[in-house]
Amino acid sequence: MQYIISSAGVKVPKIIYGTAWKKERTTELVVKAVQAGFRGIDTACQPKHYSEAGVGKALRILKTQGYKRENLYIQTKFTPLSGQDKNNVPYDKDASLSTQVAESFEVSKRNLQTYYVDSLVLHSPLFPHADLVKVWRAMEFIQKAGGALQLGISNCYDLEVLKRLYEDVEIKPSVVQNRFYKDSDYDVELREWCNAHNIIYQSFWSLTANPNILEDESLISIAKKHNKTQAQIFFAFLIHMGIVPLTGTTSELHMKEDLNAVDTLLEDIEIANISKLLY
Repeated sequence: MQYIISSAGVKVPKIIYGTAWKKERTTELVVKAVQAGFRGIDTACQPKHYSEAGVGKALRILKTQGYKRENLYIQTKFTPLSGQDKNNVPYDKDASLSTQVAESFEVSKRNLQTYYVDSLVLHSPLFPHADLVKVWRAMEFIQKAGGALQLGISNCYDLEVLKRLYEDVEIKPSVVQNRFYKDSDYDVELREWCNAHNIIYQSFWSLTANPNILEDESLISIAKKHNKTQAQIFFAFLIHMGIVPLTGTTSELHMKEDLNAVDTLLEDIEIANISKLLY
């Protein structure tokens, strides 16, 4: 695997396996993903969409096979109450925001059977801004105590929200994880700002939200030239652009193909032609 070194000094794999919506298959698929070559796993303390405990079970199985925890990048999230199933909240929903963050992280550690995570991500911004800062400071406390090596934020599409957070907190975000799609103009301005501030941009729904790009004749032509799939070429393009894509495939073949995208080199003219599809 190849890595990007974050502003916090963390080795972030150039492509990460996402575990949303895997439910009872989570353990099986995480084991297969790591066996295929993935070294980064993304999850969340959000029973509504993730089986975080399933990831932890996979890590225990992988440990018996020689895969050491320190060689894996484990990323989880604190999900605010607005993103939780009200009947299955993994923390006291009536507690203060800082207590909710602390309780959620304790659940994550138990689920994952680890005393630290490589990346703790806020699943979505909170409003008003004061609440966002309260949650972030609780996350900072976790990082300072050694519980998380770096912090990040997800589903943050308003650059002004990100800028204000960056200005008002002590420990700056090392990661922004967003849906990569046309409705946000592919976060062009936000990604430029992240690059200027050494923040790694992670993309999800990179394939699902962009069928028009994957089926474009120019991308199909590039794929045929390289003897790759359209998905491999698009992932290779994203990686070339400094984006860390998530993939949630359940196919072992596609796992290997997606990993192969890391080493797929595209020509400048090919990069330019794919870029035109975004703008």
